[in-house]
Amino acid sequence: MTDRPKILGISGSLRAGSFSTAVLEALKVALADTADLTVFRLNGVEMYNQDEDTETPPAHAAALRAAIAAADGVILASPEYNYGTSGALKNAIDWGSRPYGKGALRGKPALVLTSSPGSTGGIRAQAQVRETLSAAGSRVIDYPHLAIPSVGEKVKDGVFTDDKTKAFVLGGVEALLKEIKLLALAKAHGL
Repeated sequence: MTDRPKILGISGSLRAGSFSTAVLEALKVALADTADLTVFRLNGVEMYNQDEDTETPPAHAAALRAAIAAADGVILASPEYNYGTSGALKNAIDWGSRPYGKGALRGKPALVLTSSPGSTGGIRAQAQVRETLSAAGSRVIDYPHLAIPSVGEKVKDGVFTDDKTKAFVLGGVEALLKEIKLLALAKAHGL
């Protein structure tokens, strides 16, 4: 890790006007002086198929794995569909978890955030994403569930418009950054 952590923001929504992507883009602006955040869209990532998970996996899946591997930590931004996460985000985690025990997500610090135009902010999707990341061997950040209700009123034109929401989300990112620094320190000391 360099002095500027590299964060990969994975948007779990394929929609052009995605709130998940908007939140990640707002975070990119808010973190400009602290970390490098790259937003990864899942639109081209092939559905996971173990038959295609060979030495040369499909191109978009390989790009996703490489982006996860190159990042110091990941932020997974999920919408909530039918009380759960999107199929696209679950698929991304499946690709990132393979090969078993050696996937790009293994040991990777991961922060989960959800958002919704509704009043719950996608909170019901949180447990699914956290559990799946844990199964993949990620280091899920222990922080209060980051859920943004009425997200369309709190993120506009690529920036946070609500200071309370911005502070809450940045608190979660700070916890992610601390975990990244602790891991880098442990690695530097051979732990």
